[in-house]
Amino acid sequence: MTSSDIRKKFIAFYKARGHEEIASASLVPKNDRSTLFNSAGMQPLVPYLLGQPHPLGQRLVNSQKSFRSQDIEEVGDNRHMTFFEMLGNWSLGDPASADGVGAGYFKKEQLPWVFEFFTKDLGLDPKRLYVSVFEGNNSVPKDEESIALWKEIFAGVGMDAKEGERIFLYDAHKNWWSRSGEPEKMPVGEPGGPDSEIFYDFGKELGLHETSPYKHEKCHPNCDCGRFMEIGNSVFMQYQKQADGSLKELSQKNVDFGGGLERLNAAVHNTPDAFLTDSFSSVIRTIELLSKKKYGESEEVTKAMRVIADHIRGSVMMIADGVIPSNKQQGYVLRRLLRRALIYGKTIGLWGNWEYMGELVSPVGTIYDVYPEVKNQLAMITTTIVDEAKRFGKTVEKGLKEIEKMEVVDGKQAFVLYETYGFPWELTEEIVRAKGQNVDRKEFEEAFKVHQALSRTAASGMFKGGLAEHSVETTRFHTATHLLHQALRMVLGEHIAQKGSNITVERLRFDFSHPVKMTNEEIKKVEAIVNEQIEKNFPVRMEEMDKNDALASGALGFFIEKYGDRVKVYTIGDFSKEICGGPHVSFTGELGHFTIMKEESAASGVRRIYGKLDTHGHF
Repeated sequence: MTSSDIRKKFIAFYKARGHEEIASASLVPKNDRSTLFNSAGMQPLVPYLLGQPHPLGQRLVNSQKSFRSQDIEEVGDNRHMTFFEMLGNWSLGDPASADGVGAGYFKKEQLPWVFEFFTKDLGLDPKRLYVSVFEGNNSVPKDEESIALWKEIFAGVGMDAKEGERIFLYDAHKNWWSRSGEPEKMPVGEPGGPDSEIFYDFGKELGLHETSPYKHEKCHPNCDCGRFMEIGNSVFMQYQKQADGSLKELSQKNVDFGGGLERLNAAVHNTPDAFLTDSFSSVIRTIELLSKKKYGESEEVTKAMRVIADHIRGSVMMIADGVIPSNKQQGYVLRRLLRRALIYGKTIGLWGNWEYMGELVSPVGTIYDVYPEVKNQLAMITTTIVDEAKRFGKTVEKGLKEIEKMEVVDGKQAFVLYETYGFPWELTEEIVRAKGQNVDRKEFEEAFKVHQALSRTAASGMFKGGLAEHSVETTRFHTATHLLHQALRMVLGEHIAQKGSNITVERLRFDFSHPVKMTNEEIKKVEAIVNEQIEKNFPVRMEEMDKNDALASGALGFFIEKYGDRVKVYTIGDFSKEICGGPHVSFTGELGHFTIMKEESAASGVRRIYGKLDTHGHF
């Protein structure tokens, strides 16, 4: 059974139970500045979890592309990864209607269903499954209902499930879910709730606990020894954080299930090493051929291959969703991934010939051919990755020259090398050690923390007040982006396609496919066309329709995989028509005068424009 088989089985299982399949959203959240990436299937669904009706109904299912940047440093063991797919099903609202068709459901339906899928459709042995529930606290009581349901479910397969043996109770740190973690970490308005996790036991006979750092502690499902792996989590999202710090029950109770596809794949094949499954195997094989090393031949080689395989997967999926290597936000994380992969390549003899990274793109494309944004952009993705790898090579050369000038390298100087040249700590440490010196890691980390604090301050200024407070400004720039997009297609050609965008209250940034620098004449033409449409004061109309009908009507659609079957189409006069989530102004005359401040290269084959609006003279 392959990862593709598991994905198909999961979707089919829940569609047979009245769920509508929704497309995976992009890795980059749309209209959500609280986070850089979608790290769970529920993130794009927050408005609907809070009560807004979903156009496809109350029961939904999908596989969501997800990325967790906080796990970058953890990658290298047998289970941590940055990019992954999260299989998810949702019930938006409880209780069910009288006939029970197409309506919401809660614990008594969800827990038996997920157990049935795991044991019957995937063939997992019930004896290898353990579960956890929320033990309760001062705000929320112990989840007695889930405990009773699990006892009944296990009894149905002839097992006596007792608390502390098959059913384990944990506090909010382990069995409470929101995007931000425990209740005290949740921002005002954030939904969350208690959850019930399912763990797969790879078996005591492997001796994983006895050879782990936790061997002197009692093993249990949430132990980090590696014997158990969490393969699914049913979140009963029924609370919302209030301004006074309390938790208030939502008007509707929701179910939010998430199961990591790669982890389920490992359980299906009864291997505690997720990197031995087909989710990674084609990439690992290519790394083996390039390095002439074997996965598993040593701890050092195995870790290096895991890091490279994980990071190239994440990089390919990010670029497919419009992220470009840079020193800011998502682009910074992408650059960090690629450079960290290159550094680990040094461990297995892949050093100096930076272009080898391009050979790892196609194997990733083979794994994720289900996503058209990947398979249709493999050439562009390869070029972007190779160019960034070459840029890293130049960085290494500059850093080496600087180190040669230093008699002694301390932690602060190591950070200067990192900040100024992007020279990695790992390389600095290795070079200094070869000189017979030691460099203080703690000093480096302290300098890095100061840098992070300054970056957070700058970021909070950049988004001061957030999207809600500055909705007028950001909405104006959003509409201007549509005008700019169409103007570029008119001046440069219909090959122009959006590759990314970023809007703040001060300016818009728009990335688009184009092989060469724009001339001054072309820039002036684009500005003139945009301002002409603003002066005409065109109405901006929105219409909801089926996605296929929208495309057939001539609406432009980029990153189309972000959207479900029903989409919003925004039409600006007779000038522009695009599929978009909104929001937009009512008339173009509200925008003011548009100016292109800067045009530059964003990556190979991708150009970037910064634009502003002057509202002092509305048309």
